[in-house]
Amino acid sequence: MITVRHAHERGHANHGWLDSYHTFSFADYYDPKHMGFRQLRVINEDRVLAGRGFGTHPHRDMEIISYVLEGGLAHRDSMGTGSVISPGDVQRMSAGTGVTHSEMNASKTENVHFLQIWLMPSKMGIAPGYEQKTFSREEKAGKLRLVASPTGEDGSITIHTNAKLYAGLFDKGQTAELPIASGRHAWVHLARGKAVINGKELGAGDAAALSNETMVTVAGVDGAEVLVFDLA
Repeated sequence: MITVRHAHERGHANHGWLDSYHTFSFADYYDPKHMGFRQLRVINEDRVLAGRGFGTHPHRDMEIISYVLEGGLAHRDSMGTGSVISPGDVQRMSAGTGVTHSEMNASKTENVHFLQIWLMPSKMGIAPGYEQKTFSREEKAGKLRLVASPTGEDGSITIHTNAKLYAGLFDKGQTAELPIASGRHAWVHLARGKAVINGKELGAGDAAALSNETMVTVAGVDGAEVLVFDLA
């Protein structure tokens, strides 16, 4: 079964400095039919003006992934971590027993466009942690590259939940398949461009939930950047 979630159906909040679209219920956007999918709780597509951002704020018991599409995102946290997340990077922060952090646009002149993703952890109360890795365009071109997993396999970042995240870049004519094991589910998010997912054409911001399917099939249409979540 495939259920499409169109971009225009998402929640939307424009705060001036922040323009944000919410795939699932978040902050003032509440839809009981879209509270998350399996372990996946949040996908926010955020655009932040130059020189602005999210000041220091707390989190706990959540696996948080930042995926930058354009610009740079400056991260600082109470673990002493400081970095700039750029396109091609995947960053994971395990909030665990509690952490505070800030996320600011690293540029004073250009906007930053990124996805903030939250996944429910398999175990509460773990020690907070941080990890960031870069995955080149070549690694993702025409294929689904594993970028996050519970074991850190194939050079992916480690997430503390029973899920895997794949990322791929697909131009017209490029295709890939990803098997879905029995009893597992998939969520596909189109970060940009257009692609056909299991026979359904999706555009930027669209998503599809797959249950009782054996395969995710991706066919590029126009400059697609695709995220695929393999979920319990």
